[in-house]
Amino acid sequence: MAKAKKNNNKEEPIEKQLWKAADKLRKNIDAAEYKHIVLGLIFLRYISDAFEELYRKLKSGEGEYAGADPEDKDEYKAENVFFVPEKARWSYLLSKAKLPDIGKKVDEAMDAIEKDNSSLRNVLPKVFARGNLDPTSLGGLIDLVGNIAIGDAKARSADVLGHVFEYFLGEFALAEGKKGGQFYTPRSVVELLVEMLEPYKGRVLDPCCGSGGMFVQSEKFVADHQGKANDISIYGQESNYTTWRLAKMNLAIRGIDSSQVKWNNEGSFLNDSHKDLKADYVIANPPFNDSDWSGELLKNDGRWKKYGTPPPGNANYAWIQHFIYHLSPSGQAGFVLAKGSLTSKASGEGGIRKELIEARLVDCIVNLPAKLFLNTQIPASLWFLSRNKANGKFRNRVDKILFIDARNMGHLINRRTREFSAEDIATISGTYHNWRNPDGDYEDVKGFCNSAAIEQVRKLDYVVTPGRYVGLPDDEDDFDFKERFAALKAEFEGQLKEEERLNRRILQNLGKIEVGNGQN
Repeated sequence: MAKAKKNNNKEEPIEKQLWKAADKLRKNIDAAEYKHIVLGLIFLRYISDAFEELYRKLKSGEGEYAGADPEDKDEYKAENVFFVPEKARWSYLLSKAKLPDIGKKVDEAMDAIEKDNSSLRNVLPKVFARGNLDPTSLGGLIDLVGNIAIGDAKARSADVLGHVFEYFLGEFALAEGKKGGQFYTPRSVVELLVEMLEPYKGRVLDPCCGSGGMFVQSEKFVADHQGKANDISIYGQESNYTTWRLAKMNLAIRGIDSSQVKWNNEGSFLNDSHKDLKADYVIANPPFNDSDWSGELLKNDGRWKKYGTPPPGNANYAWIQHFIYHLSPSGQAGFVLAKGSLTSKASGEGGIRKELIEARLVDCIVNLPAKLFLNTQIPASLWFLSRNKANGKFRNRVDKILFIDARNMGHLINRRTREFSAEDIATISGTYHNWRNPDGDYEDVKGFCNSAAIEQVRKLDYVVTPGRYVGLPDDEDDFDFKERFAALKAEFEGQLKEEERLNRRILQNLGKIEVGNGQN
């Protein structure tokens, strides 16, 4: 029996075997904390492997490396490889893995790497010497990560370790549940967005970038389609410092330039890190129905002048207009939004949606199945916008919107979580491409997709739930109690904040009057 189990284990992908082993070593450490320990070690292994491979070439001094100094930091910078000091190299740490002070040595290694690589400053975790991580478990983890079979080439190292890093991000998000979903967009959703948008070349922006999954998938998409990854430049912003650090590591392990992925705790609405950027693509998964977005401070913001001021109690339409603001004249956007955004008329949202549709910006709406997202049970949709629906790259679809209902697609991977298969992604993205491309072979499919004229959307009062157009009964598609409750709650919280602000102002003014009366 024991033998059979061992054979079955060998059939599992390496990332699953590693996850099971790493999870056993977790013991009583919370997943939220443990992820920094494990992901930090995977990252350290990657940069050390890349360094040591180039180190060997420089030391051999053959060909283009003749006369090179293997300890010269500039040699590594020239090849886009991080310089790793001697006591931070994986081989050194592996040799010390059984020592009682291994945690301190790993923390010192992280510090040393940050000092020698300015782009990693304040990014790497220094959590290995904490009391809740015993040296034996840490040594076991180092052995485990050290046993990842990656081959010799730097590219192979990035591919395997990058894949393991990404898989672990997803598993930690599942382990953390609602909290974990805040830094992680499910991989199949990211793949669908990227496959539909096809970002082959240009500037890609995600102003709420989480752990950087949209960027990783965009680069992978280009590579998979024989493009050049360097043809894409990425721009991002994240308000959660811990999540931003994960993004920086996630991108570095893939060799993706993250110099324009910025952090500030105010966020994209209050402190836009890329104010002047006009992107070719915007890909994003903003927080659903966010009531705490400082809308009351931004009522006169220039981003709302064209299509309408979003309500202070819900950021959905603020995000849409923020994305549009950053699109180039022929730019395209694909993003996730709560399904309520398709029907809501509260606090002027219906009027903004009407303006967006009449401006011919809305290209495609996809209704998503439940249970795709880890951090919310609120139903979701995908929006695709295009600044120029008449451009020569695609067919003229100015007076049309494509509606796709994908609620019956995907499969459960556990009781709480659903994901799209590769076939699902190909079906949905292929439908959009066939509709959009000049040589496309598109036709409406009852219950799944419909190319609707703007006139039809007008008749339905600018409600854009796909079920209205593809042939499903209205009551089946339009109302969802959880979504409606969440939207009302967000709006109510926003109104409460506005009332609190007004009450504070009234009390301040009363205080001034009392002071004035006392002086008289």
